Amino acid sequence: MAFIDFLSNPTSIAISVFSLILAIFILQILSSKLQNQQGKKKYHPIGGTIFNQLINFNRLHHYMTDLAGKYKTYRLISPFRNEIYTADPVNVEYILKTNFENYGKGELNYINLKDLLGDGIFTVDGDKWREQRKVSSHEFSTRILRDFSSKVFRKKVAKLADIVSEAATSNQIMDIQDLFMKSTLDSIFKVACGVELDSMCGSSEEGSKFSNAFDDASAVTLWRYVDILWKIKKALNIGSEAELKRNIKVVDDFVFKLIRSKTEHMHKSQDDSSLKKEDILSRFLQLSEVDPRYIRDIILNFIIAGKDTTATTLSWFIYMLCKHPAIQERVAQEIEEATNMKEITNIGDFADRLSEEALEKMQYLHAALTETLRLYPAVPVDAKMCLSDDTLPDGFNVRKGDMVAYQPYAMGRMRFIWGDDAEKYRPERWLDENGSFKQESAFKFTAFQAGPRICLGKEFAYRQMKIFSAVLLHFFVFKLGDDQKVVNYRTMLNLRIDGELHVHAFHRGGH
Repeated sequence: MAFIDFLSNPTSIAISVFSLILAIFILQILSSKLQNQQGKKKYHPIGGTIFNQLINFNRLHHYMTDLAGKYKTYRLISPFRNEIYTADPVNVEYILKTNFENYGKGELNYINLKDLLGDGIFTVDGDKWREQRKVSSHEFSTRILRDFSSKVFRKKVAKLADIVSEAATSNQIMDIQDLFMKSTLDSIFKVACGVELDSMCGSSEEGSKFSNAFDDASAVTLWRYVDILWKIKKALNIGSEAELKRNIKVVDDFVFKLIRSKTEHMHKSQDDSSLKKEDILSRFLQLSEVDPRYIRDIILNFIIAGKDTTATTLSWFIYMLCKHPAIQERVAQEIEEATNMKEITNIGDFADRLSEEALEKMQYLHAALTETLRLYPAVPVDAKMCLSDDTLPDGFNVRKGDMVAYQPYAMGRMRFIWGDDAEKYRPERWLDENGSFKQESAFKFTAFQAGPRICLGKEFAYRQMKIFSAVLLHFFVFKLGDDQKVVNYRTMLNLRIDGELHVHAFHRGGH
């Protein structure tokens, strides 16, 4: 019993494994020096150990940004492998494109992520990845899905804006991140599964439980990367792994119920040829008889891609606009000019009439959202596994089985990439002399990954974020509830704001 209590206590574990890691750390330093002296392969400079990640877990991306600023590419020592982290665009291009076949998800990522994300597109390599990529790529390119999703986004933001309007009228502070999370969850479930969750109005307790369980499972899943004893905890069903198991059961119960309901509905309506299969789940179920477990995995990967990424980015976006009111006003002015709908005072009508052409004109808004993603990427670090011994473009070697990760969060803050104002929020860096948006290399701006695994939903994400931003900023001015409060991230798979983001909304003049 004492042993189980010990395993459940992260502090006890940290103290107990310190000597082990320190010993390994010293041995690997000596080994590296000996190899270099013998003229053999050379390896990246050591930035620390996995123990340093453990004790810096709550400020993990700050810690790794400091190391990236010092080394560009470095390694952390762990008991089982080297972990190489790079902020060098040249190395990133090599990993994600040039030698793509040698850097996959690998066994480490698959084992760590499998309980939550199963055999979805974010966890697998090879044939399973190619199959899902091919089908998903086709689905994302269809006009039906594009039009359907845009209609969903307009409807959901109108609902969200009504809630914001009530808070503005009654002068109430609101947690805008919570509202974005609920709204984007509703949006992605409608687009991915064709169902209404109504979590925005709190009428779906089941949907709310799913969302909370999914978020908590994501945080514990990331903890596995620094908790070397998680497999023992899982076997004994204690501590963080017991919590993960409970949360995944909530997630599974919800998703399997949804799949059963959808399958039954499709069987009943299969004779109705006029019924359009607009949502992703229906279109996957149409393809062939597919294992419900595999469908569950596909859907959860879509949800983590479509829910958390846009909600977190929109939350950081509002935060940055509150911190930079002049930029907020410039965005609002552009929206007014692009839409030319001053006479429309009804939120729902404005959202319905927000055209693709108007959204395309919002170049500064596009730049401001991109600048938010540069500093606050939805996925702050992304790990691959080296599948065979290799040499990176910087001349350093990596071994088979090493983890090799690029760091969007750190890269957005590197002066050698973005200049001396790298840490400054400046949307203008994304505009050319004509005020049009200019692309940067995907290996420099890595928020959507790059190469063969580049995010399929990139354009969907921008469309949703621009629709939400256009409606909200046309009708409201946002200010922080407390200018002095420090806003930080929660260390999990996505870059969530830790806790709540309290803001005041004020009706914009004339609305």
